[in-house]
Amino acid sequence: MNKDMPVTVRRALELIGLYFLGVIIVAGKGIIMPIVLAFFISIVLLPVYRFFKKRKFPEVLSISLAIMMLIVLVVAILWFFSSQMSSLVNDFPQIKQNVTVHLHSLSEWIDKRTHLSTERQVQIINDQSKKLVNYAGGVLSGAASSLTSIFVFVGLLPIYVFLLLFYKNLLLRFVFLWFPQSNQKEVEGAMHETETIIKSYLIGLLIQITYITVLLGVTLLLFGIKHAILIGVIFALLNLIPYVGALLGNIIGVLLTLTSSQELWPILTVLLTIAAVQFLDNNILMPRIVGSKVKINALATIVGVIIAGALAGISGMFLSLPIMAVLKIIFDRTESMKQWGVLLGDEQPRQSPMNFPVFRKKGKKIEEQLKKENGIEPPDER
Repeated sequence: MNKDMPVTVRRALELIGLYFLGVIIVAGKGIIMPIVLAFFISIVLLPVYRFFKKRKFPEVLSISLAIMMLIVLVVAILWFFSSQMSSLVNDFPQIKQNVTVHLHSLSEWIDKRTHLSTERQVQIINDQSKKLVNYAGGVLSGAASSLTSIFVFVGLLPIYVFLLLFYKNLLLRFVFLWFPQSNQKEVEGAMHETETIIKSYLIGLLIQITYITVLLGVTLLLFGIKHAILIGVIFALLNLIPYVGALLGNIIGVLLTLTSSQELWPILTVLLTIAAVQFLDNNILMPRIVGSKVKINALATIVGVIIAGALAGISGMFLSLPIMAVLKIIFDRTESMKQWGVLLGDEQPRQSPMNFPVFRKKGKKIEEQLKKENGIEPPDER
C-alpha cells in the first residue's frame, strides 16, 4: 500500500490540478482565450515573419507586415460574407412569402394529424411568441456588453500577436528554464512538433474553409439553390467546430433553403450535397492536407468540444482541437502523464489489454507499433 501511495497522490494532484485549471479558465476566459488564440496565430505567421527577416527587414517591420497580411485576409473574408448576407436581406419580402406558405402547409398537416384548429394553433403561437419576446429582450439587454467584449477581443488580438512574435526568444528562454538540463532535448523536440502540428492544422483549416465554400456553394448553385454561396460559407465556418458545427451547418442550410423556396425538393438536394462534401472532406481531402502526425479520437474530440464550450464559450469550441493536439504532444513526452496522451489519442490496440498484458505497459516500441497500426506518422525530430 505504501509503495502505491506516491502514485495515488500524484493522480489525485493531477485531478485537483484539472479542477483548478477549469476554475481559472471560467474566471479568466476573457483574458486567457485572446492570448491562446494569439499564440496559435503567431505560430502560423512565423513562416511569413521569417521570410521578411531573411531579406534583412527590421524586426518590427517584419512582424507588422505579417500581421497586416493577416488583417487583409480577414477583412476580405468578412467583406465576402457581408455581401452574401446583404443579398439575403434584399430577398426578405420573398422570404416572408415563402415562410407564410410553409407555415400554412404545416398548419394543415397539424390539423389533419391532431385535429388542432388553425385558430388554436395561432393562439399557441401567440402565447409562445410573447415568451420568446420576453426572452429576446433579456438577451438583447446583454448584447451591448457582449458586443463590447467582442471588440475588445478582436482589438487585443493584433497586439498580443505582435508582442508574442517580438518577445518570442524571451518566452522560449522562460520555457527552457522551467526544465532541468537533462530534459532540454525533449522540450526542444516538443516545441518543434507543436509548431509543425499547429501550422499544418490551422493552415489546413483555411484551405478547408476555401474548398468547402467552393465545392458546396458551386454545386448548390448548379442545382439552382438560392443563397448557395452563403450556405457554403456558413457551413464551412461552422464545420471548424468538430461534429457539433456540421450539425448546426445542416440545420441552417435547411432553414435558408426553406425560406428561399416554396418547394421541398431543394432541401433534399442541400442535405445530399452537404453529405457528399462532408464525405470528401473527412475521408479524402482533410487527411491529406493536415496530415496524420497527431490524431485525437472521436470520443475525446466530442467531450473536449463540449467541455471547452462550457468553460470558454464559442472561442473555446473553435480552439478545442488544436489545444488537445498540443496537450497530447506534451503528455506523450512526459513520462508521468503518458496515460493522458493515450486517453486523447487514436492509437488503439487491436487486442484487449485484458487479454494481452503487453498493452498495459509504457514503452517506446509499443507506442511506435500502435502508431504504425493506426496509420499515424512519427513526429519529425529536428
